[in-house]
Order: sequence, then structure tokens, then C-alpha cells
Amino acid sequence: MADVLQEVQQQGQEVRPDSPRNLPPPEMFMQKFRLYETRSNFYMVGRDKSRTYWKVLKIGRLEPSELHIQEDPTTYNERECSDLLKRIHEGNIATGGLTFVTICYGIVGFIKFLGPYYLLLITKRRQIGTICGHNVYAISKSQIIPIPNSAVRSSTVNYKNENRYKKLLSMVDLTKDFFFSYSYHVMRSLQKNVCDNRTGKVLYETMFVWNEFLTRGIRNFLQNTIWTVALVYGFFKQATLSISGRNLKLTLIARRSRHYAGTRYLKRGVNEKGRVANDVETEQMVLEDVSEGLPVQISSVVQNRGSIPLYWSQETSRLNLKPDIILSKRDQAYEATRLHFENLAKRYGNPIIILNLIKTIEKKPRESILRAEFANAIEFINKDLSEENRLKFLHWDLNKHSRSKKTNVLLLLGKVAVYALTLTGFFYCQVTQALTSDEHLAWPCFEKGVAVDTFDPRYTNIDNVKHNDDENEDSDDPDRKTCGANNISNGNQFVGPPMVQKGVLRTNCIDCLDRTNVAQYAYGLAALGNQLHALGVTTSTKIDLDDPLAEELMSFYERMGDTLAHQYGGSAAHNKIFSERRGQWKAATESQEFLRTLQRYYNNAYMDAEKQNAINVFLGHFQPQPGKPDVWDLDSDQHYNVRRNGRSTLEENGRDTPPLPTRVLFTAMHRSKYIEHENGEAIDWSNFVDLDWLSSSANSCEEELLERSMLSASPTAVLSSDNVINEMARETTSSASERGSSTMGREHTGSYLRYGEARKTEVVEGFSDIFVHWVMNGEALCHRGVPPL
Repeated sequence: MADVLQEVQQQGQEVRPDSPRNLPPPEMFMQKFRLYETRSNFYMVGRDKSRTYWKVLKIGRLEPSELHIQEDPTTYNERECSDLLKRIHEGNIATGGLTFVTICYGIVGFIKFLGPYYLLLITKRRQIGTICGHNVYAISKSQIIPIPNSAVRSSTVNYKNENRYKKLLSMVDLTKDFFFSYSYHVMRSLQKNVCDNRTGKVLYETMFVWNEFLTRGIRNFLQNTIWTVALVYGFFKQATLSISGRNLKLTLIARRSRHYAGTRYLKRGVNEKGRVANDVETEQMVLEDVSEGLPVQISSVVQNRGSIPLYWSQETSRLNLKPDIILSKRDQAYEATRLHFENLAKRYGNPIIILNLIKTIEKKPRESILRAEFANAIEFINKDLSEENRLKFLHWDLNKHSRSKKTNVLLLLGKVAVYALTLTGFFYCQVTQALTSDEHLAWPCFEKGVAVDTFDPRYTNIDNVKHNDDENEDSDDPDRKTCGANNISNGNQFVGPPMVQKGVLRTNCIDCLDRTNVAQYAYGLAALGNQLHALGVTTSTKIDLDDPLAEELMSFYERMGDTLAHQYGGSAAHNKIFSERRGQWKAATESQEFLRTLQRYYNNAYMDAEKQNAINVFLGHFQPQPGKPDVWDLDSDQHYNVRRNGRSTLEENGRDTPPLPTRVLFTAMHRSKYIEHENGEAIDWSNFVDLDWLSSSANSCEEELLERSMLSASPTAVLSSDNVINEMARETTSSASERGSSTMGREHTGSYLRYGEARKTEVVEGFSDIFVHWVMNGEALCHRGVPPL
């Protein structure tokens, strides 16, 4: 006990006798804690960064299986808190007094298995970044502490299973890929934080806070979050770049959803609530690195990845590296798929652009089964949506084209990315850093009269979202528009009007790991060019693939791809395209890819079941109960659902199902956006594009060959889908000229497209008129590989 008294005396000596007691600010954040114990209670003492405000939390230790928490309503100064600890020690001398346990940096949560409650603490942290003056941390060390004292712990608990659950929980390694901030809502995008300043426990209910379940009890009881930290799982990397003599902070964040979370073969597709597996939001921030107190320009762009939102699965197999894909037919109305896209629209606004990268041609149909069904689902859902809100569905077989030496995959994906960026925009504004330390929450404010409320909250759907469940996904849906400010200057730098992102690019392949990561890099590179241009750093919106900045960004996305692949797939990502881009020796690349395939196979076959159990326990999807089956005694819930609720396509059609046609034939009368089924029902395919035609020529960059094929298409013969596209291109161009002007020539308004005028002419040169027509008008093409008619 001598060490405790010495510590208390040292604390007292640091405080002036006349230290006043101040009321804490409404959004105080405590950042350092000390845990003490007596025989009957734990006492957690927390303080803010400036050592001005001190609070005390008492946790009872006399109940073997119940949790009792009491927060002292008094806010102390340091001397008063020291005096309180002395009195607690003196009052418990008979039972050993007050003993120091550990220093900690926040409560991760409380958990109960079959016996007592446990307290999860962060005992060591490290700073990994700063956003607008707010520090972001990762966990270096954590600790789990049983709450009841040893004398009252129940002797009836099966401690063999109890210890197994504790070991299982430790498989969720808090020191890997978890991050948090006391004063910045790192679970939300920069746009959300600036445009919609929410606070309090409702933020824990969002989809990216992984310890929502663990903190639910204490948050609901205390009605505050000052003792806990909200953990985000995914990826965080930040670096300072010097471009054109200006210092910028480049930050890449990936936030993994806690809904329907798990491992590769055990979590596939969608669940009944519209949540998909491997759902990850990626945010790319560019912030000026300026002196404290000066106006700072900030920009961010958000994109999404997630499993194909259908009911499908793959059986984990120790004998087969590529298990069959099982597609369930239980959801003929695609309700779960519809819920998924409704949720995306609520979170990001419209348009929702879907980039589907799965295979078109296979000897044995696997991915192509999902491709056809996914297209069916989008077509079915679009029938009930207004024209401006229809889903934009793009397909491109990345695997096929990456094998061709004549196809520049990154260049083509970059062009698609620029068009997607034109539709959605990105977030940009100038703010004043109201607080550059994270003592308490003080958000940046807009510079020179540009107020937060100029981002009209009517467009965010916030008022329509419930906060008592997990449906309060912070909507990122303000309309893209000028926020009512004139152009302002920052020294010699031109500062443009604020812009917001509305809509999102959603990319998927089968695992949403390897191919998806390449496409997300291409989108990130296109976005970075526009972000730097908006900040006044560069005069062009384009960044060449050979630019050192492109190489730097590639290393960011490669690192992110490896991290996300380890989390979901069990190995680093297959980075063949990145390796080839860097000129890595082909044999070394192939050897590396082979080893990663074996590592992924081993983890999927032998380790993932236990890892999935750990995730289910951590997230509260499974809560152990005495007398009930343990989590390791149960089968995968997804496999159970697929078998129980529907038969797969392979089960219905047999193992020898012939491949789906990859070139659907149409007659000349079908050269419109409406295609008629045999039953006479007209189907609108106006929001579908198969990007394979963009690279179907000998060289995907040689658009002249594509133009020649357009001129040679016969209007009377039976046409392949390529020729249908070409014929439609002529019709579209002709009709546009008859109207007097095409959409390409139309004058766009709104500050969110101010960066697009110069870019339009650059990109249009690389695409045919029909693709431009689709992008600008929200229309699309009949395409190769759509569901057979």
C-alpha cells in the first residue's frame, strides 16, 4: 500500500492549494485512467488531458455474476481526487485498503461468458495520426480483468469452458488493426463530421464501431461515453507529403462493418437485413498541414466494397482450393438486395454506381452464375426506382483483361473512376481549426461565413433514422451544391467554394479483396488528382501512373489491401498487377502469389471456424449461456440458412450445368434500351454497361479500332452484343445532333463540377460517345453477358 500512498502524495504535490473547481465542458473527454481496487470495489479515476477535470467510477466486486456500476456525479480537481482516494484507503484498511492495479487509456467494454463479468482495458496506446488537430491512436496492449473478487466467484461455473471462451476472445487481437480517437469521430467520414456534428452514445450504434456490444451496458446505464472508447476495425495510414512546396497530410482509412462480419467462406453474400459480408468503407483524406490557428483546406472522398448482395455461399473444403458457389433461390423478389442498396443510399445518397469485376467466361460456371443473378437483381430493383435514383451497374472482367499484355488495366479503370467521380463528386472545404489539441470536442468551423448549417440537413435523412437500433447509419447525403460563400483567399492560394460528395462507387469481385483493391486504387488516384487540384496544389486533375505520387498512393492501397485480406481471407492480397507495375521479376511474383494462395487455403480450411466463433462472441452475435450449446458446438449460421431456406442453382440444375452464354445474340429490332422477353414483357436495361467492350480491341487504349467497328456494323444482320452497342452508339450520336447538342456539350452548374470541365475533354477522348451519353444522362447499354432472354 506504500506505493499507493506515495502516488497519492505525488499527485497532491503537483496541485496548487487554491486550484479552483471548474465545471467540465459538455463534451469533455477523459484520456488517462488509473484503476484501483479494494476487496469490495474497483475504483477507476479518469482525467482529461490538461489535468483539470477528474471523475470517479465505482464497479462492485461482491456479485459473482452481475454487474454493478456507479458514477460519482462530482467533478473533482486533482487535490480533491487525491483526498478522496486517501479516505477510501483509510475506510478499507481492515480488508487490505486501496491497491493500485494499472494505468489505462479507456474501457473497451464488459463481457460475460458463463461466470463472472470481465473488464477489458487499453493499457498501452500509440499515436498513429492526427485529423484536424485530433489525435488518432492504435492499441499496443490490452488487459482483461475479472470483476468479482476471488472469494465470491461461483464454484458452479464450468471453468474449463470459461477459460476456453477467454482464449477464444483473445483471438480478436486488439493490437492489430483497431484504432480510436477521444475527440474525433473516426467511425465517420470527414464530410459527416463537418456537416452533421453528432455526439454521444448514438455514435457507438453506427456500423463501424466494433465494441458497440461490449460498451452497450455501461453506455445505457450512465448515459455517457466518457469512460469508453469507440473502436474501429480496418486500416489507418497517414503520411506527410511535400508537393509544390506545400505540406499535405494524406490519410487512408478503411472501416470494416461489424454487421455480418466474419471470415471468407463463412460469411458470404447478404443476410436478411441487407447487410453484406466484407463490407468496408474506404476514405481518402487530403488535408493541408498548416500552423496552428490558420485556415486549412480539407478534402475527402469515400468509396465502398462489399460482397455481392445475394444469398450465396461456398462450403469450406480441405480438398478443394475453389469450392463450388452455392446460390440460394429463396429470395425471388430480391428483398435483401433491395435493403442493401436502400441502406447504401441512406448512407451516401444517390447515385449508387456498382462496379462488378467478376469473371465472364469459365469452363465450369462459378462466378458467372453470380454475375447473371446480380444483373437480374439490379434490373428487378430498378423497375421500382425513379430514373434519377436507379442503380448504375457496370461490369468488367478484370481477371480476363489483366492476363492480356495489350490491356492497360489501371489506365482503363482510371477512366471509369473519373466518370464515377464526376457523378458523385467529393468533399472539399476550408475550415478554421478551432482547437488543435484533443482535450475536448471542438469541430473545425467554416471560414468566412460558410457555416455548417449551409449543408442543408434536409438532405441527410437524419431525422428519419432511428437511434435505438443499428439503423442509424450516419447518412452522407447532402446535395452537392455551393454552400453560399464567395471564393476566398488563403494567403496567395486560391480557395474555391465548398463541395460535398453525393453518391458512392461500390466495387466488388468475389472476395472483394484482390481485384477490388486494384479498382479502388484506380479510383483513389483519380480522386487524388482532383483533390490536389481543388486545394490549389496542382493545375491539372490528372496524375500520371508513372508519377512518384502515384507510386506513393499505390503503396498505401497495397498496404490496405494486404491488411483487409488478412482480416477476411487469411493471407495478404494477391498484388500481381501492382507487382508488375513496379517491374518486379515475374518468377518472384508468381512464387509469392502461390504462397499466398496456400496460406489463404490453410487458414480458410483449418483456422476460420474458430476465428468466426471469436468474432461472433466479441460482437455479441453469440452470447454464452449455462446449460445451452457452446459456440464451438454449432455449425456455421450461414451454411445452415442456405440449406434450410433454399436450394442452390447447382443443386437444382445439376453439377453439369452448361456455361451461361457470354455473347448473347439480339436481332436488329432489339437495338433500343428496351428488350422484350418471350412473354412480351419489356425490360429496361438502360442502367447497365458491360465495360468489356471498352477493351475488346487489340489494344484497349486504341479507340480508333473501336470507332472502325462502329462504322462496319450491319444494321440488318443478327448482331452480337458488341455490334448492338456500336449500332446504338450511332443512333445515340445521331439523335443527340438532331436535338442540337449532346449532353457532353451541356453547361453544368454547381460548384461540385467545377473541377470537371477541364477533365471532361481529357477523358472523353478515351471513350466512345455512347459511354459518355450514359454517364451524363444516367443511361446505359444492352451489354454482353446480361441474363439470357
